[in-house]
Amino acid sequence: MKSKTQFVCQQCGNSFAKWVGQCTNCGAWNSLVEQIAEVETGKKSALEKGKLSGKKLDFVKLNTVVPSDAKARLLTEFEDLNIVLGGGILMGSVSLLAGQPGIGKSTLLMQICAEVAKKHNVLYISGEESAGQVKLRAERLGAKSDKLNFAVSTSGNDIAKTIETGEFDLVIVDSIQTLAMDEISSAPGTVSQVTNCGNLIIRAAKATDTAVIIVGHVTKDGTLAGPKVLEHLVDVVLNFEGDRYGGFKTVRAVKNRFGPTNEVAIFEMLGSGLKEVQNPSAALLAERTNTDGSVILATMEGNRPILVEIQALVTPSNYGYPKRTASGFDINRLNLLIAVIERRTKLKLSDKDIFVNVVGGMKLQDSAADLAVCMAIASAVAGRKLDEKYVVFGEVGLGGEIRSAFRADQRIAEAKKLGFEHAIAPRTAKGSFVIPAKDLRETLIRYVK
Repeated sequence: MKSKTQFVCQQCGNSFAKWVGQCTNCGAWNSLVEQIAEVETGKKSALEKGKLSGKKLDFVKLNTVVPSDAKARLLTEFEDLNIVLGGGILMGSVSLLAGQPGIGKSTLLMQICAEVAKKHNVLYISGEESAGQVKLRAERLGAKSDKLNFAVSTSGNDIAKTIETGEFDLVIVDSIQTLAMDEISSAPGTVSQVTNCGNLIIRAAKATDTAVIIVGHVTKDGTLAGPKVLEHLVDVVLNFEGDRYGGFKTVRAVKNRFGPTNEVAIFEMLGSGLKEVQNPSAALLAERTNTDGSVILATMEGNRPILVEIQALVTPSNYGYPKRTASGFDINRLNLLIAVIERRTKLKLSDKDIFVNVVGGMKLQDSAADLAVCMAIASAVAGRKLDEKYVVFGEVGLGGEIRSAFRADQRIAEAKKLGFEHAIAPRTAKGSFVIPAKDLRETLIRYVK
């Protein structure tokens, strides 16, 4: 065996003989890391010899297989999180939890461990913290079970071997970016290390029917760090989102082989740990004051209807290029809606700075938020208020038309529950509670007074 140096892209895994600034395969900049590649010399592969190694697979009749979903699940203390997971943590499943630094991933996992360890053996493996640091967190969160164990390791081989013993029902690995395999010479966190360590842990979990939760890092853009193949390998991918300094935090499933991906769990951080928010709509509207630029949106987080406040601030621009800023709302979508407002109504926004904020740290992924954002901007420009008895929802098309929103009945029911009198909504929403909106121009003229 002889070794040579190669440069591997940390985004797509493509290798190069020399360093280049941009990966020609995926287009990522400054993503190449030097690694040592092992090269075999003087040997022919089995394919070149015309022979293939391996043996015949053992197979069973599919009708005789007991579905894994029929097995008992490990339940957490959070009812909504159990729903996100499809009914709890399935034995033998591997879940990947990703989130911003300081968002509360370790806190959430320790609270999960505290609940599961009441009946099952749990092992928490950390590659970033010492036993003393984790002990302090466990005491603060009330995790005192004798079935909760702790280990420090950055070896993927040792962790997989420990899982293979079958002594534990749940294993936490914090985090995958700190692990390395003995057989690979590259540094921890590289594509090869993350992929191979993840594969090693997954095989051990499947062989012993052990539930595993792996912590993953995110990039500065908010996407899961490391190779995309890791998301394909695991069974469940959870995103932990929200403002690390306050507001609500959400856990949603981006991928789930054993349950839905349209559910969401909403938390708030307290001194005693994370707590589920039972009525987020009331909490989000508790401090609301009805001013110009403020509109209440009836949105959906998974299958749960939530009322949130959309705030807009419009000021004259002091520079030649107006500024557009959005917090909790897609900036590209905001620019599109501003263009629709200018083209389909008489409002002129080309010389205005526009700021849009979703109160409470929520991040909207609902197309039915369009109408509320447009009405908030129009209200701020005109200096006029929308009547506080109205909630708003509906998608805005490029022609200024108001399009239908899914689950309108649930949005309306939530608005009624909190005392609102009418919903400005698409014409497809039925009922006396609904004030049908046909197009954007007519709606702004009629209701922004």
